[in-house]
Amino acid sequence: MNPAMDFDTLRRAMADNYGQPEGPARNARAEHLLVEAEKLGIPLAVIEALGHQLKVYNYSSEKGKMFVPFARLLRMWDERPEDFDEYEIHSLHWVFKWMSAGMLDQPHVPLASIEKWLGEMEHRYRLAGHSERAVRSAEFSVAAHLGDLARAERAYGAWLAADRDTMADCHACELHGQGWWQSVRGSDGEALELWAPVLAGEYSCAHEPHTVLASSLLPLLRLGRVEEARAHHLRGFRLVRAMESMRSAYADHVEFCAVTGNEARALELLAERPAYFTDSGDPRSKLEFMAVVALLMDRLTTLGLGEQTVPGPVGRVWTAAELAVHARGEALALAGRFDARNGTSYVSERARARMDRPALVDRLPLGVRSVRSARAGQPAPIVAPASPQAPQGVAREVSAAAGLDELLAEARGLTARRSPDAVEAWSAVSRAAEGHELDVHDRAAIADHAAMGRGPQGIGLFLEAAELYAEAGDPGEALAARSRAAYVRALTGGTEESLATGAELREQVLALFAEGGTGVAQTASVLVGRARTLMHRVEEAESAQESAPPGDPGARDDVLAVAEAAARELLALVEPHGADDAAVASRGAEAHAMLGELAARAGDGEAAVASLTRAVDGFVAAGLPWFAVEYDSRLAGIALHLGDPELAERSTRAALEHGGSHLEPAGQAQLQLRLAEILAARGQVGPAAEHALEAAHWADEAGEAGTLGAWARHQLGGFLLRQGRWAEAAEILESALPDLTGEMHGDGAIVQTRWWLGDCLTELGEHRGAAEHWLRAADIARHWPEQRDHAMLAHLAAEALGHAGLTAEADRAYARAGDLWRELGNADGLVRSLRARAWAAARTDENLDGARALMEAALRECASAVEDPARAVRPSETAPGAGADDEAVETEEARRRMVAELGHTHRQFGDLVARSVPDDAGEASARGAFEESLGHLDRAIAVFTSLGDDVLDARTGAELAAGRLEADLGRPEAAAARARAVLDACPRLDGDIAEARRAEAQRLRGLVERPQKA
Repeated sequence: MNPAMDFDTLRRAMADNYGQPEGPARNARAEHLLVEAEKLGIPLAVIEALGHQLKVYNYSSEKGKMFVPFARLLRMWDERPEDFDEYEIHSLHWVFKWMSAGMLDQPHVPLASIEKWLGEMEHRYRLAGHSERAVRSAEFSVAAHLGDLARAERAYGAWLAADRDTMADCHACELHGQGWWQSVRGSDGEALELWAPVLAGEYSCAHEPHTVLASSLLPLLRLGRVEEARAHHLRGFRLVRAMESMRSAYADHVEFCAVTGNEARALELLAERPAYFTDSGDPRSKLEFMAVVALLMDRLTTLGLGEQTVPGPVGRVWTAAELAVHARGEALALAGRFDARNGTSYVSERARARMDRPALVDRLPLGVRSVRSARAGQPAPIVAPASPQAPQGVAREVSAAAGLDELLAEARGLTARRSPDAVEAWSAVSRAAEGHELDVHDRAAIADHAAMGRGPQGIGLFLEAAELYAEAGDPGEALAARSRAAYVRALTGGTEESLATGAELREQVLALFAEGGTGVAQTASVLVGRARTLMHRVEEAESAQESAPPGDPGARDDVLAVAEAAARELLALVEPHGADDAAVASRGAEAHAMLGELAARAGDGEAAVASLTRAVDGFVAAGLPWFAVEYDSRLAGIALHLGDPELAERSTRAALEHGGSHLEPAGQAQLQLRLAEILAARGQVGPAAEHALEAAHWADEAGEAGTLGAWARHQLGGFLLRQGRWAEAAEILESALPDLTGEMHGDGAIVQTRWWLGDCLTELGEHRGAAEHWLRAADIARHWPEQRDHAMLAHLAAEALGHAGLTAEADRAYARAGDLWRELGNADGLVRSLRARAWAAARTDENLDGARALMEAALRECASAVEDPARAVRPSETAPGAGADDEAVETEEARRRMVAELGHTHRQFGDLVARSVPDDAGEASARGAFEESLGHLDRAIAVFTSLGDDVLDARTGAELAAGRLEADLGRPEAAAARARAVLDACPRLDGDIAEARRAEAQRLRGLVERPQKA
């Protein structure tokens, strides 16, 4: 049997329990601690345990349990107020506000009881001498809940007019409530102005800015500020995710996803919180949650996804349609209970409005991994051909009611314009023509277009089309179809056979053209087929050369020359005829593209840029911009190789513009990501993040979330981190991490992602998580030939472990980092790890022996590096081929750096000794420690002085620390002299540092130069 706790142990147990995650386990522990408190026979122990119960119930899904412990506390106060200390008296009155809100949240509590409670609260606050601000705030909440707008406005005004006192809610909570009311009343802009200080971090508390971020989502969307809304979702959801009591705010995030086209993300959020469907301790937040579930499920059903399986209450499998009915019924039943209690219909009206809310944004990419659900009944995504060399069909919506003649006219027109929509248009003709007799030429066109994009399976259809064209009396088009078949055969390994066929077809079509038996367009189609095949042979030749021993490049040059001759022959044919014929003009543009590609392969970048630019301009002028996309992209790559980022950016933007709605999602993703990387390299990190966000979205749409999408998220997270958007970056990087693999993305990407995550989590105060990421990254980097990253990651992990209070683990990590720094010859890294270990030892050891030994080791390493500065030169500082003068400069810089580290080590040694003096130390012991500390500070000052004004900040800081010690040792004149020395140096310091040093020196002088009392 466990012995009863004493009061101090009870208090520590309650503090520890309050630090645990919200939920039933914490509540149960609080109930057990109340039993332990009752065993002590100390009224204050029971009071504190009841107060602890109230807190954990309030911040959980079991808010309805608050009333019993509060009633008991109130009875104890009325009977024996002397049992309460000052803190518990304040807490008791503070909790009155929780009871008011708690009653509103429970529909079984009669309205008369709530109104009576408001009067009781006002009476007790007046007796205690408190302002009525909190009372009027509570009255406002009641009136707003009832829908009594006139009373709510009166109470709102009285709330703001009353003085703030110790019973008023914190600034953050008050501003949230005020902004919420403005939003309810339709003043979204004013709401956001009120919330601005909370969003900026000026005011915060346990639940803020959590709820403000959630409440701001829809107002921002309504105002068109979608980028801010996205950022608030990523930042805010991270805050509420682990807090059980935040069901209402959680519902706001689900709602945001539902009305921005992120239904899949909304489903993921529901899956994370199955208990929210059934937890009944807080009916009001359950009503809000179920209303949002109904909204989401109705939206999925409207999109044709009603039969999709979705997360729901445990115990059965739910479809979206089934859960839509269930959630709406639950929400309306709860709303009806509130309205029955209130005598109004206001709660039900608001619930229905929320459940029926229309989408506010059709598509708002969030960056996190979430594949958008396909819309039933909608056309497939538009897909553009990657290039005119490999045409593919473009899905398009063709009216089912269109007649055959209309479909034929549309298909013929699209073919004449070389539109990518022609493939689907001829497919629609084929479907509509069942049971009808078509013209032979039209049947040929159907077979011809059906072959496009089918790879090897299309060869037979091309040949079938050729026979039908010949039967229709169009020998030129028949030769063109055979040429297309030959090119596809080359792509499947039959290059030589295809070239032979192409040469034969060339002779035939040129003869036919000379006789007037076919036109320029058909002749160009045959020549372009042969030229494409020759370009393919160039690729094969280069591949063969890469695997062959170095030597004669003649064979490759011959292939290039033949391909160039074919492209120029094509160009000579079409240039005189392309002005009025889009199909002919596009062949000329393709010829320029081939010449550009050949120039690039020959190493002539400028000629390649000129030819590719003419190709792009030709396609655009012909009204065929979608064919320019490949060459825009190629231009961008060459421009980067030539060191022309402006052209690279311009070409990539042009590719996106020219592709437009015809671009496949994968193509969109690739181009957006390339543009992001170009912009980031030019220092435009904000725009780069926007394009990386688009890249991640399109990669998800393309089904490449785990490959290209993961890389885009990796890049996006890095760009957000560079902007200091820590929470957003963390959400994105955590979303990317599960998909990053060494095989696909490389170990470097995984290490970098975890490194960035550690940086983010450190800024967010999540030090344990940061340490975990840095340690896991270090475990990968430990296998790399270059070990600097390994050492740095181990060092960062040690710092994070120390901040997390895991002193022993931090010491081990610092020791690991120190060993690595030593192996790398990085003296300053080694010294810093030793100093960090010394501070950790000082916190845990009963004496300073271990800490002193580590500081002394750091001093020895500094001294050794100063004597032999070459060992302190970092490898990255020595450029390849550096001369003797450069090496001398680097060695001198390393020496000065290590001299500075020597000064910093003495400074920290002195601080460590001084801070180790306990409050109850005897005078002799304290004096001895202060003298020892002062000795180290004097040595630090001397070292810093030797380096001149480069380290004046460090020198003056040490001087002031020494001055404070002089004062503690009873030497006011010496302290004043040190203060004057700092004041003399301030004009040589920079702005803020100078002001801070001046103020501190003047305070020290004022302290030690006061006239002493007789």
